[in-house]
Amino acid sequence: MNFKHLHYFWVAARSGGILRAGEQLHTTPQTLSGQIKLLEERLGRKLFRKSGRQLELTDDGRVALGYADEIFTLGAELEAALRQPLSGPRVLDFRVGVADSVAKSVAYRLLEPAMDLELPVRLIGVEGKFPDLLAQLALHRLDLVIADEPLTRRISVKAYNHALGTSRMSFFCAPALRSQLQGAFPQCLHGAPMLIQGAASSVRQQLDAWLARHQIQPRFVGEFDDGALMTAFGREGRGVFMSPSVLEAETVAHYGVEVLGRGDEELVEEFYAVSVERRIKHPAVAAITQAARGRLFRA
Repeated sequence: MNFKHLHYFWVAARSGGILRAGEQLHTTPQTLSGQIKLLEERLGRKLFRKSGRQLELTDDGRVALGYADEIFTLGAELEAALRQPLSGPRVLDFRVGVADSVAKSVAYRLLEPAMDLELPVRLIGVEGKFPDLLAQLALHRLDLVIADEPLTRRISVKAYNHALGTSRMSFFCAPALRSQLQGAFPQCLHGAPMLIQGAASSVRQQLDAWLARHQIQPRFVGEFDDGALMTAFGREGRGVFMSPSVLEAETVAHYGVEVLGRGDEELVEEFYAVSVERRIKHPAVAAITQAARGRLFRA
């Protein structure tokens, strides 16, 4: 068997199609389709079938994918093991993807315990859109993905959710802006300038429903996918903004803003670690989950 052909099939199956696989492998869809066809001829089985304009795995394709997962997982472990220096302490590479909707301060607090292991750890951090990070996870280019939403069945990636915890959301603003707001929280938000998370954020839909329930209509003056940029505008008094309550003291101290109030239990942000392990074995992942559940979110 030509394992290059098998690798092409594996990437196509895991990434959801020929076009996306071609982008990841830096090859044309025509070349990729031809290589997979050669694998099918070698095996004497069809691995894909057309379903409308999409490709889906056949029963034989699903069997082949299971074996390919094991083959390339072992290959990645072999490569990682042989890249270790021949002398000195073994360094553990820990490759983490952080969804861009997760606040950077939260990401740091979540990942920090991995750096305190007795075994030296080299953290390799990647930021991106959640679906793109999941594709890298499926290809074993990442050990873990940190996100504010769980992996759902609509995404065809074999991985597992590990709930880290939840945090209510707090509302902040600069002191100069607070002096201009009328009334108590949350009514003081009515007509106030507000900076909000982008539509892709899991907490955004909750915010829209929360505002409607309280019959509050702020003036949305900015919408941001990058939480750090939103906070920078909020620090300068451009609008009220939200951040997880677990970071409340840090946000006030670092940015010089005030806490207007806190949302109720229907306005929360959830955090998940997504890995290919059902049972957590990676020591860095174990350290992260234990610290999050035991200290960060319990506090």
